[in-house]
Amino acid sequence: MVERRPLLTLVTHLTLILGAAFIVLPVWIAFVASTHAAGDFLSGVMPLWPGDQLVENYWKVLSTGEAAAGTPPIGLMLVNSTVMALSIAVGKIAISLLSAFAIVYFRFPLKRTAFWIIFLTLMLPVEVRILPTYEVVAGLGLLNSYAGLSLPLIASATATFLFRQVFLTIPDELTEAARIDGAGPMKFFRDILLPLSRTNIAALFVILFIYGWNQYLWPLLVTTDTGYYTAVMGIQRMVAVPDSEPLWHLIMATAILAMLPPVVVIVLMQRLFVQGLIEQEK
Repeated sequence: MVERRPLLTLVTHLTLILGAAFIVLPVWIAFVASTHAAGDFLSGVMPLWPGDQLVENYWKVLSTGEAAAGTPPIGLMLVNSTVMALSIAVGKIAISLLSAFAIVYFRFPLKRTAFWIIFLTLMLPVEVRILPTYEVVAGLGLLNSYAGLSLPLIASATATFLFRQVFLTIPDELTEAARIDGAGPMKFFRDILLPLSRTNIAALFVILFIYGWNQYLWPLLVTTDTGYYTAVMGIQRMVAVPDSEPLWHLIMATAILAMLPPVVVIVLMQRLFVQGLIEQEK
C-alpha cells in the first residue's frame, strides 16, 4: 500500500521548487544582463526581463572579444578551456587507473608506503606548491602552452584512492581465471578492470572535467599570451579592466557561454554519472 499524505507531498514539491528557483535565479539574472546595453545598468535598477541587445552582445564577445580588457574572442577561450579540461580529466583518470592497478595487483617493496605517500599529497593543494611547480614549468619552457596548462594538474591522489577501492571489490576469482586463461597483466587490466570501472570512470570524468574547466590561479600564472587565455581568465580580466568601468553586459554574455560546455558534458553523461555514484556493478 502507498500511504498518501497530500500535505507532505505539497510541502515537498514547494521545497523543491524553491530550491530550483534559488539555483536558477542567478543564471537567469546573468542571462538577462547579457541581453541589455551597457547604459541600462547605470540607473542602479537591475532589469528582470531580457532586452533587445542579445544578438549584438553575443556577436561581439564571439567575434572580437573585449579590447579594453585585452581578451580575445570567447570562442578561442572556450577552445583553450576545453583542451585544458579534457587533458586534465583524461590525464588524471589514466594515471590514477594505472597507479591504482599497480598498488592493488602488484607486489613490490614499500607498496603500502607508496600508497600512503600518494594519499598524503591530498594535504598539499596547488596553492601550497604553486611556486616550485611554476619554477619547474618555466624551466622546461612550458609557459604559454597547453602542456603547461594541464600537465602540472593531471596527478590525482583522490582518483587513485577511489580506483583502488573499486579494484579491491573485484573478486579474486576473476584474477585467477584470467591468469589460468593466459591473460597478462595489461590484458587483464584492459579486458576486465576497465569495463568493470566504466561507470566510475564516467563519474570521475564529469567531476574532473568541471575541476579543470574552473581552474583560475594556475592558468593566470602560466599564460601571458592571449592566445592561451581560458574562459575563466577572460571573465576575470573583463571584470578587472583598468581605467574604465566593467562592461557587465559583455561579462555576463561571456559567463553564459562559458557555462555551456560543462552543462553539455553533464547532460550527455548524466546516466553514467549517477550509476557511478550509486550503483555497484561488481
